[in-house]
Amino acid sequence: MTVESVRPVESVERVEPPFADGGVRLLGHGWKLLRDPLAFLTGLRAQGDVVRLRLGPKTVYAVTAPELTGAVALSPDWIIAGPLWESLESLLGKEGVATANGPLHRRQRRTIQPAFRLDAIPGYGPVMEEEVRALMARWRSGEVIDATAEAFRVACRISVRCLMHDTCNDERAERISGALATLFRGMYQRMVVPLGPLYRVPLPANREFNRALADLHLLVDEIVADRRASGQKPNDLLTALLEARDENGEPIGEQEIHDQVVAMLTAGDESVGSTVMSLLLVLTDHPDLADKIRAEVNSVAGDRPIAFEDVRKLTYTANVVVETMRLHPSVWILTRRAVTDTELGGYRIPAGADIVYSPYAIQRDPRSFARHEEFDPDRWLPERAKEVPKYAMSPFSVGNRKCPADHFSMAELTLLTAEAARTYSFEHASGSDTRPRIGITLRPRALKLRPTPR
Repeated sequence: MTVESVRPVESVERVEPPFADGGVRLLGHGWKLLRDPLAFLTGLRAQGDVVRLRLGPKTVYAVTAPELTGAVALSPDWIIAGPLWESLESLLGKEGVATANGPLHRRQRRTIQPAFRLDAIPGYGPVMEEEVRALMARWRSGEVIDATAEAFRVACRISVRCLMHDTCNDERAERISGALATLFRGMYQRMVVPLGPLYRVPLPANREFNRALADLHLLVDEIVADRRASGQKPNDLLTALLEARDENGEPIGEQEIHDQVVAMLTAGDESVGSTVMSLLLVLTDHPDLADKIRAEVNSVAGDRPIAFEDVRKLTYTANVVVETMRLHPSVWILTRRAVTDTELGGYRIPAGADIVYSPYAIQRDPRSFARHEEFDPDRWLPERAKEVPKYAMSPFSVGNRKCPADHFSMAELTLLTAEAARTYSFEHASGSDTRPRIGITLRPRALKLRPTPR
């Protein structure tokens, strides 16, 4: 599969893909995406590489084959748009790196990329070490921990301290995490059941959503205002945004600064926090893997504290992180929009059409992964990783939409996993609910753990 294979071929008659089974009047397939979206999207693979879905009055195209999702990501025929991004617009805006397209997106990537260069990542090591060790110290009481609050707090503190040099006290971190949790639940519903004006009716759920949205935007304004009031210009991402210039050499607008900060907070808090929760679930449910991580850490660091410089040597721990992202991806559903009449998998796709695809479904496809439901970190050993089809595992995406913070996030997650496995064993406490919580992101519903010092 190549980029060219998603382009129109004039000499061949193209047909529409079939509709998926199970649509109902009015809601179409939206009710399945509300009731059990993971099973529904995973099951679409058996119906074809491309199938049509109805979401209310709208028709979208579901793509199930990894080679086709990779081709879409690399082709200029597709842009960031569609139901997912429409539902996120009130949060992310239109001028941030997550939602922009074309020249604006390319300029924004150039502005933020220096903060995530490989040679810049070690500079964040001391903050990551400090925050992870503080997290471990907070658990020494032996009391039951709310893994949701703990995971999102540490993710938020690391991202804000590293990228914006903000103190990010616990109160602010909890406000950010709480607001995003409410928003991502509501936005998923708005995506799969696009009822438009009904979401403006002052019902309790709508009022809660609107309060969370207003509070998050207020928090972002506070972060930017605090920096300006300080008069300081540390070498960080926020300074780069405040001093960025547009194509005409003029300072970028306030809305673009705001949207960029929201995008950084969303990725650093919601996506990473969800993955931290899944990693804690893995350490709890697979104590044998935790023992192997602990042995690796001890072989690398001995009796001393784990240092950031040790991360690159923790190869087994990193493979556990990758396998966790395969089976428990925080970003589990994505959409794109065709900007021209095009072709995908032999089917005609008209300009303006939206596609949806699920990394969760693709990364559990038995055609791509032997023992696809089994948690096996060794599948990422170099000799075995070559067996995985191209684009079947892209946790940070590919092409010009690849997450610029991929190395930052892997270092953070590997360090935290190593420290947690070395310091504690975990067991579920009363009230722990490991079922997936479905929102724009995916994570365990309510993880309550009891840590026991090793």
